[in-house]
Amino acid sequence: MFRIESARIIAAVARIVRDVGIAEELAQDAVLAALEQWPATGVPDRPGAWLTATAKHRAIDLVRRKETYARKLAEVGRTLEDVPPPAEPADPDDIDDDLLRLVFTSCHPVLATEARIALTLRLMGGLTTQEIARAFLTSEATVAQRIVRAKRALAKAGVPFEVPYGTDRDERLASVLEVIYLVFNEGYSATAGDDLVRPALCEDALRLARVLAALIPAEPEVHGLAALLEFQASRIAARTGPGGEPVLLADQNRSKWNRMLIHRGIAAMRHAGTGPYSVQAAIAGCHAAAVRYEDTDWTAIATLYGRLVLLVPSPVVELNRAVAVSMAQGPEAALPLVDALAAEPALRAYHLLPSVRGDLLERLGRPAEARAEFERAAALTHNGQERALLLQRAARL
Repeated sequence: MFRIESARIIAAVARIVRDVGIAEELAQDAVLAALEQWPATGVPDRPGAWLTATAKHRAIDLVRRKETYARKLAEVGRTLEDVPPPAEPADPDDIDDDLLRLVFTSCHPVLATEARIALTLRLMGGLTTQEIARAFLTSEATVAQRIVRAKRALAKAGVPFEVPYGTDRDERLASVLEVIYLVFNEGYSATAGDDLVRPALCEDALRLARVLAALIPAEPEVHGLAALLEFQASRIAARTGPGGEPVLLADQNRSKWNRMLIHRGIAAMRHAGTGPYSVQAAIAGCHAAAVRYEDTDWTAIATLYGRLVLLVPSPVVELNRAVAVSMAQGPEAALPLVDALAAEPALRAYHLLPSVRGDLLERLGRPAEARAEFERAAALTHNGQERALLLQRAARL
């Protein structure tokens, strides 16, 4: 129950104490109270409301203890002197406003990207420190330090617990979307370790995207991101074989694609716009619409990647466009595009560059060169399953 309700409880309490670290502690105190009382009194009809009300009571008590918590009283206590303890949580709309404040606070630009990700998964996703560490293949101590430092940085910077407006909101929203996008990508195609896919991380990111779309229904790019993740998540079950080995898009069993998620993606696309996430969602939608790999509209995908390059100039996007061009016009049209990216510093250690080049050379009937590229790609990747696939392709040549 706490995992489901934690984000709402922390958000409601943070509005009172103006400190996400203290809010999280008070939310956990409410859980301890439940563990002590519910075995005797029974589980209440609205357990989430009980936990929220209990946490709020403790928050108000906290800010009223002038002797012990003088610093907090100096910051927010004066505004709470006459606040009565709530018997029930605020109405759902107020709670949603609190959630929105929590999202924007945990993804504040004052924090490094790694800290934003860890704090968001902790506060909004309800993940434990151990779960976050396992998902990103790092130590629990490292994650704990990131979360503690993130809370301190927010408090030190005096970050207000509020939803920003105007240009500030646009900048902060971009940070929020980026965090959710990065969390999903790490689950969809792990950068390191022995597993290609970590579905639980994808589910957490997808849940955050859905929450955000419900909280900010008027923002097209929020729906664009939600649509993108729905489409991508629909293919997860088909992306790996029985032993966890990668299955290339051309070889995937499309009957394993989750039609419900595809329909959700289509629904989200109706509210999407023309920004980068919306264009990526349109590309993913083209794949979702193809019953067979041979039915894929590669010309449309190449055109969409051309549009994406204008929105987000990036060598990685250029590489993806080259792949689409190779499918629409042939490998001979795409190889010069890939070769032009060889000097890009950002792609120097990017294993997909030699991987794509190897695929093009193999299709052009140049096996020796292709084998060397696959071997180079295998040496660059940190994911065990990807390395095995690349070495297998090299050996076959």
